[in-house]
Amino acid sequence: MASEAASHVSIGALGAIFDDTKPHVPEPVVQCVQIKPLPPQQNQSVRYRAVFSDISNYVQTMLATQANPFVTNGLLRKGCFVRLKSFQSNSIKGKKILIILDLEVLQELGECEKIGEPKPLESKIEEDDKTQPTTISSGGFYGSKIQGAPVQANARTQATRPTALASAHATIYPIEAISPYSHKWTIKARCTSKSNIKTWHNRNGEGRLFSVNLLDDSGEIRATGFNDQCDMLYENFQEGNVYYISSPCRVQIAKKQFTNLNNDYELTFEKDTIVEKAEDQNDVPQVRFNFTSIGSLQSVEKDTTTDVIGVLKEVGEASQIVSKTTSKPYDKRELTLVDSTGFSVRLTVWGSTALNFTVVPESVVAFKGVKVSDFGGKSLSLLSSGSMTVDPDIEEAHKLKGWYDAQGRDETFTSHASMSNATTSTMRPDRFKTVAQVREEQLGMSEDADYFSLKATVIYIKPDNLSYPACLSENCNKKVTELDPGQWRCERCDKTHPRPEYRYIMLINVSDHTGQLWLSCFDDVGRLMMGISADQLMEIRQSDDKAAGEVFQEANCRTWNFRCRAKIDHFGDQQRIRYQVSSAKPVNYSEETLRLAEMINSYGID
Repeated sequence: MASEAASHVSIGALGAIFDDTKPHVPEPVVQCVQIKPLPPQQNQSVRYRAVFSDISNYVQTMLATQANPFVTNGLLRKGCFVRLKSFQSNSIKGKKILIILDLEVLQELGECEKIGEPKPLESKIEEDDKTQPTTISSGGFYGSKIQGAPVQANARTQATRPTALASAHATIYPIEAISPYSHKWTIKARCTSKSNIKTWHNRNGEGRLFSVNLLDDSGEIRATGFNDQCDMLYENFQEGNVYYISSPCRVQIAKKQFTNLNNDYELTFEKDTIVEKAEDQNDVPQVRFNFTSIGSLQSVEKDTTTDVIGVLKEVGEASQIVSKTTSKPYDKRELTLVDSTGFSVRLTVWGSTALNFTVVPESVVAFKGVKVSDFGGKSLSLLSSGSMTVDPDIEEAHKLKGWYDAQGRDETFTSHASMSNATTSTMRPDRFKTVAQVREEQLGMSEDADYFSLKATVIYIKPDNLSYPACLSENCNKKVTELDPGQWRCERCDKTHPRPEYRYIMLINVSDHTGQLWLSCFDDVGRLMMGISADQLMEIRQSDDKAAGEVFQEANCRTWNFRCRAKIDHFGDQQRIRYQVSSAKPVNYSEETLRLAEMINSYGID
C-alpha cells in the first residue's frame, strides 16, 4: 500500500516551489506527516499547522481557516495523502513555510507511516538574522529543536515570497496570516470597497476617517485611516485597483459592528504606512462572494450580514428619511431582486448609491455586505461597508441571466415583503395548530420565529392602549407627540401635523376547545376585526361611550383563521413568548370542511 501511494507523490515538488530555477508542479501530491493546532489566541479562530512531505523534503505549513473543515471533519490526518490545490509560499526568518488555501485529501491512497527520510528545506539566511531564533516553530513541533523557552508561534514574523515580484515588493504576506504578532509585512490586495470621508464630534474633539475593504487570494480585511492618514491616503485608493500596502500598520481586533468581512482583525493606517498602486492588476481576485439565495432568506437570522445576487426586477424612486436619533436626513432607494428560487426581496440602498443609481431593470446585480431585517417580513439593506457589482463575470451571474431569459421573465414571484401577503401563503403549507399544541410544542422558544395558523374565537379585546397617535406622512407610522392643541410632532420626519392618525395596537384573548391565548394585532388586522378604523373608534369613544361599547361587543365572539408569528421577547431579566397576528380572515366553512376531511383521512379512518 505504501509503495503504491508513494508512486503518486510528487517527489521534489516542495523544493521547486521555493526555487524558480526548477519546474513547478501545479498541484503537487504530498504526504501529511504531522498536524497540530496552534496555541489559541483570544477572539481568533482555531488555526492548524501541518507538515507535508514529498519524500525528498518536508515543509511546515499553516492552514488557512477555510481549510479547517478538513481537520475538524477528520479527513486530514497524519499519514494521509493530499493534493495541494492552492497555496502561498513564504520564508520566515530563514524558515520555509506554505500557507495552504485549498487542498484535496486523496482518500483512495489510504494512510501509512512516513515514507522515506525527508529532509527539511533549507534557505539562505542573512547575516543579521543568524543570531535570531527561528519563530515558526513551537516547542516539540515536527523538525524543530527546543532551545530554552518555547518560542511564541506568532511572534514577529517576516514573510518573503521568492517569486517573480519586483525587488521593492519582495515581502508579500497573505491577508489570512496577518495578526497583531505580524511585523514587517507587505500585502498585495484589491480595494473592493471605499467609504466616503466621515466626520465625528464628541467631548474629546473632532476628526475624520475613511475605510477600505482589501482582498487577496487568502481572505479579506478592513483598513481605516484617521485624520492625517485620511487626508494623505484617501485619494490614493480607487475601488477595483490593486495596491501594495506595507507596515508599519496597526493590526487590532475587528469591530464587528462596523464591518461585514470574515476576519478577526482589521488594520489602521499609520503615518509611515506605505500604499503603492501595483503594476500588475490581474493576479488578485476581483471580489469574494458568499451568496445566500433569495428563497433561503426566510431561514436567515435577523441582523445577519450576507451576500446576495439576483435579477433587478424593480427600481423605486429615491426618497429621504430623517434619523430618529440624530435628526439627520438619509437618502434611500428601494430595489426588488428575484432569482431562480421563485422569490423576490426588497433591498434598500443608501446615500450616493441611492441618488446616483442608474442600473437598468433585468440586469444581474451582486451585493456584498447586506444586512437582513425581519420587520414586516425579510428585507435587506446595503451596509456602508458593502458593495454592489452589476453583471459580474462569475458563474452565478451567468446562470441567473440564462434562467431569466429562458423563463424567469414571465414567472410570478413570492414576496418576502410580509408574511401577510397573499402570495406568502404559498411559501409554506399552513400549519394549523390548537392552542394546546402551540404551548406543548413550545413554538417561539427557538432562536428563529415560528409561524402557525390558528382557528380561534375572540373572547376579549383589551380596551386600554388600543391605539396610538401616528404620523400622517406617507410610510412613516411613527408615534407623534402632542405639543399644543392642534400641534402633533413627529421626530422622525421632523414635521408638525395638525392632528394624528390613530392606528391599532390591539391585545386580544382568543379561545379554542383546548385553551386560551393572548395575541397582539396591528392596524390592518385591527381594522378588519373592529370593522372601523382606529380614528373612527377614537371619535366614537370621545362622544358616545355606549356606541363604542357596541363596537367592542360586535367584534367579540367572532371566529377567525389567524396567521401568527411566535417569537421570544426579552423584558429586562425576563423573557416571554409574544404571539403576533400577521393576518386574519373569516372562516370559510367550505374550505374548513375540506381541511377537516383531510385531517380525518390522515388518520386512515374509513
